[in-house]
Amino acid sequence: MTTKHAFFHLLYLALYALTLGACGSGDSQIQEKSANLPRIAIAGLAIESSTFSPAVTQEDAFHARRGDEVFGYYPFMHEDSLNRSRATWFPTLRGHAIPGGIVAREAYESLVGETLDRLRENLPYDGLFFDIHGAMSVVGLDDPEGDFIQRVREVVGTETIISTSMDLHGNVSWRLAAHSDLITCYRMAPHEDALESKKRAVDNLLERLESGMGKPAYKAWIPVPILLPGEKTSTRVDPGKALYAEVYPAADQEGVTDAAIWVGYAWADEPRNHAVVMVTGDDRSTVTETAEKLAASFWEKRFAFEFIAPTASLRESLDMAIASDKKPFMISDMGDNPTAGGAGDVTWTLREILARPEFQSPDGPSLIYASIPGPELVDAALEVGVGGQVTAKVGAAVDDRFSPPITLSGTVTAIEQGDQNAETEVVVAVGSVRVIVTAKRKPYHRESDFTNLGLNPRESDIVVVKIGYLVPELYDMRADWIMALTPGGVDQDLERLEFKRINRPMFPFDPEMETPDLSARLVPLSHEYEE
Repeated sequence: MTTKHAFFHLLYLALYALTLGACGSGDSQIQEKSANLPRIAIAGLAIESSTFSPAVTQEDAFHARRGDEVFGYYPFMHEDSLNRSRATWFPTLRGHAIPGGIVAREAYESLVGETLDRLRENLPYDGLFFDIHGAMSVVGLDDPEGDFIQRVREVVGTETIISTSMDLHGNVSWRLAAHSDLITCYRMAPHEDALESKKRAVDNLLERLESGMGKPAYKAWIPVPILLPGEKTSTRVDPGKALYAEVYPAADQEGVTDAAIWVGYAWADEPRNHAVVMVTGDDRSTVTETAEKLAASFWEKRFAFEFIAPTASLRESLDMAIASDKKPFMISDMGDNPTAGGAGDVTWTLREILARPEFQSPDGPSLIYASIPGPELVDAALEVGVGGQVTAKVGAAVDDRFSPPITLSGTVTAIEQGDQNAETEVVVAVGSVRVIVTAKRKPYHRESDFTNLGLNPRESDIVVVKIGYLVPELYDMRADWIMALTPGGVDQDLERLEFKRINRPMFPFDPEMETPDLSARLVPLSHEYEE
């Protein structure tokens, strides 16, 4: 909690105590308290969408929660929490999909339309918590989050204070910045501060409403022409670590409400895809100077951003893993990473593994492969059960550009049903390899994802995961690690992808580009903005 947040919490508690002391009976206290509380709505859609993947994301992928179910996303908003008691809340719809391909227009319109209908039911609102990712792509629509928030504004009006929370891999268009009165994003990648950041967005909104200060007077926006993948900009190591360390003191200055740096999303080809710095607050000079300092720091560090772990070809990665005496030796199959927007069913890496003679005997190095979708094999496994033999095709139903489906033959060692993403998971033993096959794609983040299937990743010689940088549990588990440069919809070799619509010049595509104009641009306040 920052010094500013602590002050406002104490102020609120003191005022609340005085209010209770001045009121009469319990019922009247509750009625008066409720009447004086701000009315705040909650809405949002979150997904990273790769436009370089052939996958298309449908509505069911968002697992939308509605009404009071929305509170389940936010542990800091449980029923007895301070934040719940500080406002009358109107949660509408909030959907969160694992990263994937571009969103079908029908799915987007359905989810947004329902959100707007739900917002109309309880007008008016003093505030709105707009919880998004910022990297959603939609068929036939540029800047979906900008479109979404504009349509929200048309319903709630310009007096409602909107506080926007985002992933640092999101994109901030001028339109999104204009319709947002307060805006912030994560300060860590991996996103260990995701809930902390969302809470900050809520706290900022409540504080501006409770204090009567309303919208911050200034919003400084600076586009930084840099487009880099998360695997080069993680805050675990420098220069990302040092860059984001500058955000904390910047945001805690007098006259500043919040400060944020967005790396942007590297696997979508749209004009809004680039880094952005934003600072909001009531002191014009502090807001603009802070934004310019952060933008200049990002630009000055641009050549220092490298992959945060060793990288190699898949063949070289497997050679190193087989020769290593460290276990588990983890290999990131980066090109088809579903946590960044890959289709998750590219078979290229699995085909290469199964072709290696070292893994063709049960006595070879133990390797876990997580994972490959294969509904045909899953159905076959359900018929024969654990211990049965299966032969069926897996993978490449969506993305077959690099390798066709694989006919997998082996012994079923585990079956688990009921997972929200995978639906059904099957483990198939092929030589010394244990392949996790799913009905639908699923990223494997946690140790329990493996142990629930009877697998012990800590004792496996090699663990291959479709992921980029390792998330915290996997990172802590690794004995050694390398990121394999494999093909897919989120290819780490950005220059190998066919960007046609991003703004140019852009680093690293144009490494010799001149220093851009990094002066702060003041965004109109939401009630002053015109398209």
